[in-house]
Amino acid sequence: MLTLNIRGLPRSMTETSLQELFATHGRVFDLRMAKDLFSGECKGFAEVKMEGHEARSAIAAVDGSTHNGAIIRVTLHDDKKHKRGRR
Repeated sequence: MLTLNIRGLPRSMTETSLQELFATHGRVFDLRMAKDLFSGECKGFAEVKMEGHEARSAIAAVDGSTHNGAIIRVTLHDDKKHKRGRR
């Protein structure tokens, strides 16, 4: 299972439309989209969990594509980069 970081999403993006975008490349196990607390609009980034080969296919297809005028960037989540605490 791989986690994908998605950045550059347009404010008009919904969880449903993001799910549909990635579901064309495989099964989406989990989706977390950052939303504005008051307006409920997308803040521009999200995380998606998919199987390894499906995730790589989604990265190849979606990274650099445009959606409603916004260029979407998709990368693999790096756990080492995001851990906190002592080394």
